[in-house]
Amino acid sequence: MSSLVNQPLINNDTKRVLPPSDAREKAKRFVMNLQDKICQGLEEIDGKARFREDKWEREEGGGGRTRVIRDGGIFEQGGVNFSEVWGDTLPPSILMQRPEGAGHGFYATGTSMVLHPKNPYIPTVHLNYRYFEAGPIWWFAGGADLTPYYAFEEDAIHFHQVHKDACDRHHKEYYPTFKRWCDEYFYLKHRKEARGIGGIFFDYQDDSGILYAGSNADGEANAYSEKVGKVSRNWEDLFAFAQSCGDAFLPAYLPIIERRRNTEYGERERNFQLYRRGRYVEFNLVYDRGTIFGLQTNGRTESILMSLPPLTRWEYCYTPEKGSPEARLTDYFLTGRDWV
Repeated sequence: MSSLVNQPLINNDTKRVLPPSDAREKAKRFVMNLQDKICQGLEEIDGKARFREDKWEREEGGGGRTRVIRDGGIFEQGGVNFSEVWGDTLPPSILMQRPEGAGHGFYATGTSMVLHPKNPYIPTVHLNYRYFEAGPIWWFAGGADLTPYYAFEEDAIHFHQVHKDACDRHHKEYYPTFKRWCDEYFYLKHRKEARGIGGIFFDYQDDSGILYAGSNADGEANAYSEKVGKVSRNWEDLFAFAQSCGDAFLPAYLPIIERRRNTEYGERERNFQLYRRGRYVEFNLVYDRGTIFGLQTNGRTESILMSLPPLTRWEYCYTPEKGSPEARLTDYFLTGRDWV
């Protein structure tokens, strides 16, 4: 007589394997622990400031803890957030991509981070890892990307290599797909310009086996994903993958801080950094799906907008001098290059 113990449950509507019964708790623990580890590592390297924590509750269900560091030895301002929210209806920004979630309640948990160092030679960095459930569907999403102002090849190579190694431990096609997806996602269409030098980005990763599940059917990420075809994996496989990517962040970023923290700079470098920070603000307020999701689900506004830099500037029709380090940023580094 066969036993049903430990056999996966199938959703009869979608014929998809349901997540484990403790999926939400495991995903929540992962992102909370990742927030703790990252905050500890950042406080140690900053050496001066510590994170302030604000816990918050969402009226419709859920809440989170926001941690912000300011006026430190390294970080002018940065935040590392954790959230866990649920509700009756997915916001429009999600339903556009996953219409099969319509009419179902949802659950989402994740950690997100943006750090704005004061020294212009240390890049701004972003991270986000999250997990969703909505009725019959579930998925993992996330990634990390680097936004330098005065860029260095060895930093770009290092950041990408560490994340490639994390991806390769799970599937050799993850990095080439998710690197392309990152380049496409963090792109300011109105500027025709990349936000930074990329990293990895993925969304809607589930047991359907499709690597690229974005909206740009004509992009390189989709073309590469179609060439690869479907990849067999289950909930546990993707959970392990997300953990490896999250654990890659500190080894990818802290060595860059160590290399650049003592580089001297003046008013010119500071002004250029503030000008380029304006691009970060434009992207986060116009395109960033995490910002849109938070606002559409009535999240805590202060936590959502902690990704914005404390100081920035815009300059009308600014053009860097040819051959300058400032020009090299856009002419060489922000061109979607293969770094590894």
